[in-house]
Amino acid sequence: MKKILALVSFLSLLIFAASCTNQPATNTGTNSNANMSMSKTAAPSEADIIAKEKATWDAVKKKEYDAFGNMLTSDYIEVTDEGVFDKPGIIADVKNFNLTEATFSDWKMTPIDNDAVILTYQTTLKATDKGGEVPPGPYRSAAVWVNRDGKWLAFYYQQTPVKTAPPPPAASPNKTEKTAASPAATPAQTGPDPIADEKIVWDLFKSNNYDGFAALLDPTFVELESTGFYDKAAAVKGVAEFDASQFDLSEWKSAKLDNDAALVTYLVKPKDVKGDTERHTSIWASRGGKWLALLHMGTPVAKPKTEMKPGTKT
Repeated sequence: MKKILALVSFLSLLIFAASCTNQPATNTGTNSNANMSMSKTAAPSEADIIAKEKATWDAVKKKEYDAFGNMLTSDYIEVTDEGVFDKPGIIADVKNFNLTEATFSDWKMTPIDNDAVILTYQTTLKATDKGGEVPPGPYRSAAVWVNRDGKWLAFYYQQTPVKTAPPPPAASPNKTEKTAASPAATPAQTGPDPIADEKIVWDLFKSNNYDGFAALLDPTFVELESTGFYDKAAAVKGVAEFDASQFDLSEWKSAKLDNDAALVTYLVKPKDVKGDTERHTSIWASRGGKWLALLHMGTPVAKPKTEMKPGTKT
């Protein structure tokens, strides 16, 4: 973990004063001074971030809740099949979670900028929650770690169960014709508001503008769903297989990682009552002055437990 060095020499003080004099005005926000101080600091290695992520799991396993909380940002977000939790909420929730074993694989770190990284991996568990056994998985997991005042902390976590997807249906002539008639790519203007950016994406889906959608994805973009782990090309191909007009979006929530990256999470509910409601999350970041999506993830919402009638077996 990188630490900010104290400016003790006269030369360092002169450099600091010069940088303050020439520094352009920036938007006020959380940790703006830290962002300026750490702007030339390289991101930690993948091994460092993996070790930090494993430490959060170890703290939960050992029921060291204070240690777990100390590894989270004050604006931490965790998206689960039960809802969206802030830091106090998730600390309270994990106290009902009894973890005996966790195994990990397929680690991959993607830098967002010098002050934030995405970590994806796969997890299998042996655990109970509120007294009930937790399905062992495997689960696809995503986490974001950010630099706050020189300390790397967990900002976001989400997982989704791995499911075997049924083979895709054969494309109908109408569907093929509709896809072929997709309009030419004319990327919409995205910006630092991730909610607005995400709505632009859904508008592109509804207009079948898949080239426009592709233009809003970073080359390193990945999508994690219960049905698969997709790179940019696979994600663009996949969106042509569903009708975006058949879903309602609600419960929007956004959070700022730093001045160059932001998160949005929201509820996706199908108009067909037989469909699965999901919580979706995207990470957007500035790339050469243009805001692009780096990560998208969907988690099916837990179905409500049916009430037991008198005399019914548990």
